[in-house]
Amino acid sequence: MKTYYYAFLIFFLLFNSCKTKEDQSLNLNSEAPVAKKISKELSIHGDTRIDDYYWMRLSDAQKNAKTPDAQTQDVLNYLNAENDYLAKVMEPTKSLQDTLYNEIVGRIKKDEQSVPVKDNGYVYYSKYEEGNDYPLYCRKKADTSAEEIILNVPQMAKGYAYFGVGGQSVSQDNKMLVYGIDTVSRRNYTLYFKSLDSGNVLTDKLSNTGGGAVWANDNKTVFYATKDPQTLRQNKIFKHTLGTEQSQDVLVFEETDETFNSFVYKTKSNKYIIIGSSQTLSTEFRFLEADNPKGEFKIIQPREVNLEYSVEHFGNDFYIRTNLNAKNFKLVKTPITATTKDNWTDVIMHREDVYFQNFDLFKNYLVVSERINGLIEVRVMTWDKSLEYNLKFNDPSYVAYTTSNLDFDTNILRYVYTSLTTPWSTYDFNMETKEQVLLKQEEVVGGYSSDDYTSERLYATATDGTKVPVSLIFKKGTEKGVNTPLLLYSYGSYGSSSEATFDSARLSLLNRGFIYAIAHIRGGQEMGRDWYENGKLLKKKNTFTDFIDTGEFLVKEGYTSREHMYAYGGSAGGLLMGAIVNMKPDLWNGVIAAVPFVDVISTMLDETIPLTTFEFDEWGNPKNKEYYDYMKSYSPYDNVTAQNYPNILVTTGYWDSQVQYWEPAKWVAKLRELKTDDNLILMDCNMSTGHGGASGRFERYKRTALMYSFLIDLDNNEI
Repeated sequence: MKTYYYAFLIFFLLFNSCKTKEDQSLNLNSEAPVAKKISKELSIHGDTRIDDYYWMRLSDAQKNAKTPDAQTQDVLNYLNAENDYLAKVMEPTKSLQDTLYNEIVGRIKKDEQSVPVKDNGYVYYSKYEEGNDYPLYCRKKADTSAEEIILNVPQMAKGYAYFGVGGQSVSQDNKMLVYGIDTVSRRNYTLYFKSLDSGNVLTDKLSNTGGGAVWANDNKTVFYATKDPQTLRQNKIFKHTLGTEQSQDVLVFEETDETFNSFVYKTKSNKYIIIGSSQTLSTEFRFLEADNPKGEFKIIQPREVNLEYSVEHFGNDFYIRTNLNAKNFKLVKTPITATTKDNWTDVIMHREDVYFQNFDLFKNYLVVSERINGLIEVRVMTWDKSLEYNLKFNDPSYVAYTTSNLDFDTNILRYVYTSLTTPWSTYDFNMETKEQVLLKQEEVVGGYSSDDYTSERLYATATDGTKVPVSLIFKKGTEKGVNTPLLLYSYGSYGSSSEATFDSARLSLLNRGFIYAIAHIRGGQEMGRDWYENGKLLKKKNTFTDFIDTGEFLVKEGYTSREHMYAYGGSAGGLLMGAIVNMKPDLWNGVIAAVPFVDVISTMLDETIPLTTFEFDEWGNPKNKEYYDYMKSYSPYDNVTAQNYPNILVTTGYWDSQVQYWEPAKWVAKLRELKTDDNLILMDCNMSTGHGGASGRFERYKRTALMYSFLIDLDNNEI
């Protein structure tokens, strides 16, 4: 009888505990904001979509108006209501958020300095001083120890909710600095000029720019890109002379094709200024001698559909990375006097199984970065091929890349190495002796040992039989099983690879028993150009099914279960999150979608929105019915339906220029309207920032702490 009584008591307590949590969820959902509905018909190709939340879209003029109109006020009220609701739901985790935030920032060295880079007789570096959220940018003459602060960002940022520093460039005589500032978080910069002799900022001010400028060798002329004020597409290159007004600047190039973006840079040799135009499938470059800023730019190779190339200079030749008859790219060279493709000769030939990623030129050496089986190899060779070898890396998954190699006449190669278990490390490698020096490794304050963690590389099998690489990390002692929480991350677009890098913030999850996994899905470029081509346009769904198949593989292999599986992605990776919760909602207990691109059709039909026109080759142009129909079959916002959804946390920024805030806001409203479960849909809209979040060094980790607390509490069944 006593046994029966205790069994009944346990059942009663468990039942009431579950009932209490269920009631709490019902109460929390009943208090969620309900967005008003204003039906708007969107018709094309004989098909009509109904968007009840289209009204949430505001123009830049409305957002910048000192006095909000009625629509703007309605939007602000809704966004603020979502933030208030988020705060209420997450209030029980406030202590956990504080703990996580303090852990994360506590691991960061407060007085930290970057590795100095030598350039033109000076060494340049940045440093953080304890108590500052922004860096000091400094330099020293190579033969002295006297420090010169060229930009005091902590002082400059005072009074701004957001303060972003763009590109910095010093004139050839080392006397003038040009730099970009964005105080809105729209990636729209104003350029300023500072005398490094006197410390005075000149009256010259160039607005509406991409954030950087390139000096001609006369030390008084710069070339810079401006943006279309509405679409923010970089479409014009101007020439500015110090001491003149921006209105007097000379337009030297205008990109009239709305699918292309323009930019300007200087070759490593400092001999040429290069103007580039690019889209997903085509590029074009022009060059001008940096000693002759009044001259005319000459085209290297006229643009062609499906022809991509990029340019550097060495000696009497341009060295060009190109996909000309080379799907995985190759390296060619061409005389400066004869630059079109019929003059290109192979330096590194194309290989079907190797993706040629990058190259560095030195007087005696050529260094190339390549992907083989998804992993980066750095290959060093002398020009006469008498010496050739690869740098050695040992982790199952890792990232290595060359950086800051500004000198031609040197045997020293600088590169960065990191892995899921190895903090970011910068090395100087002697290409002749093969000796290397560790210049700096990211310090994890409080102590960290890679020996305490395990990294693995696995392969999941996709629906069509494709093997998808998976990188994992977990703390030793973590037992893999049905009760083990696992966070699966990916991006999967634009050919951007999801890299296995170290993140000290992630330790807060790993130390609480989470496994962290990266799915290297199609749409990235980990496994070569085909990997990208098979994850875009009319093959975009491979990206989503690869991710789902990876999640199911991890469950099948016993790493976790559906009840403890979580997913995370941002921007185009947020599109991935939107697709997977529609396609396979029961595979995830919780999902975090950061600045998610979820309203695919409406955005790609609107060419006034930033980024739209030069992304047609990534997603397709929905004015073409074939692409419209395919987009409609996966667009997250258009495919929200009456079904159960996992718990979802969405983040966005009111000033986001990459993915406008109204996409995630509309998605949240529609999800909450149609879902048939009691799970939570939460949105965090930062009213002061854009796509990249907060600009301060530590402020951004408050959102990280929020996301981690969302996952941890879900796994503990507390929210």
